[in-house]
Amino acid sequence: MPGVLLRAEISIDRLSKSGQGVGRLEGRSVFVDGALPSERVLVEIADGGKVPRGRLLEVLSPSANRRASPCALSERCGGCDWLHLGEEEQRRAKLEIVLSALEHLAGICRSEIQVLPTHVCRRQLAYRRRAVLHLRAGRLCLFGRRSHNSVPLDRCPAMVPRLSELLVPLGAKLARLEKEAVSVHLLAEGEAASFAVFLSGSVRPSQVEICRRAVRELGLKGAALVPRSGTARLIGQPGLADEAAPAPLRIRPDVFAQANAEANAALRSAVVERLGVRRGERILELHCGNGNLTFAIAAAGAEVLAVESSPSALQLARERGGEQAAAVRFIQGEASSVCEALARESARFDGLLADPPRAGVPGIGSAAQKLGCKRVVYVSCDPAALARDAENLKACGFAPEALQLIDMFPQTRHAEVVIAFARQAPRFG
Repeated sequence: MPGVLLRAEISIDRLSKSGQGVGRLEGRSVFVDGALPSERVLVEIADGGKVPRGRLLEVLSPSANRRASPCALSERCGGCDWLHLGEEEQRRAKLEIVLSALEHLAGICRSEIQVLPTHVCRRQLAYRRRAVLHLRAGRLCLFGRRSHNSVPLDRCPAMVPRLSELLVPLGAKLARLEKEAVSVHLLAEGEAASFAVFLSGSVRPSQVEICRRAVRELGLKGAALVPRSGTARLIGQPGLADEAAPAPLRIRPDVFAQANAEANAALRSAVVERLGVRRGERILELHCGNGNLTFAIAAAGAEVLAVESSPSALQLARERGGEQAAAVRFIQGEASSVCEALARESARFDGLLADPPRAGVPGIGSAAQKLGCKRVVYVSCDPAALARDAENLKACGFAPEALQLIDMFPQTRHAEVVIAFARQAPRFG
């Protein structure tokens, strides 16, 4: 248990991968929320914790990159942790976190990789078209910074206006679901919006009626009630058209979609460029989701075998249709198991694309090797998982070539990167 509170002045040297300022006190690293490199700060530290964490009391010497936060809740809310840091420095820090993870966890020196210019979005606020919240006392809330304290939202400057204006009225409409609602997911595309409620149990008629009334009275497209197990119950038409896609994809609030539409379009372009698809090549895509990247690859001339474990995501992908659909085959299954089955069948692919969740793709290097891939493109939002899988790819003969940061999440520490690997020719002698 933490003991006596200690006050101390420390100098901040760097930012951690979790977005905190890091300084040293008596030979130990101290992590401080809200502190920036080059600052001298007064902190309060609970003596006895495994990892010393300092509560910022005062910035004694501010960084030139510090700025006033545009959000009144930023010191309490866990949604945006870098609102006090200038945006150019945010991007530099994210890139440093990624390159440092590759160096220290994967043994890949930054000199081995061509670092391409970061894609910068025009909107640095009001960009988030998707949000995951929870209900407390008739309010939609985010969790507090590094806590499970609820922070009620009246508005959110990070969200697109259509979502921000829904926060108060939708929370009130769903108040009676608080005990059984695990989370509430919001989604908007233009002026169209929908929501999903993830439940701790099964779907009941009273829950359906509450959501149906919210859809009708707030002018929403639809809703999804997602039971703990089983298929979602859809109300109205919760699926929206992703207008930024080459041909409209379907996105739904109960299925993962990238939160930043502009950055997502840049992500698609970066993936196609890094894969360097030639007409008629075969590409294996792991964790394809709703086809966000799939059809962009097919439009470049590839034949795509796309793998996804979520039936709801695959349903949306298959609804897409269009002229590229004939070049795409979808398989529902767990990525590693599908790769093993394909290898047993002696299947061969020219390239492999992976866009995994935070757990990464265990054994990706071995899978790419067995399937004869010449190129691998990996999309990551987690530097540690990226480093683990990059180390495996390098051990299996795939050399890192180019890396690009897509600034998907301005005002936060989260980094979306695209990194390309090429298979090295075997050495003899």
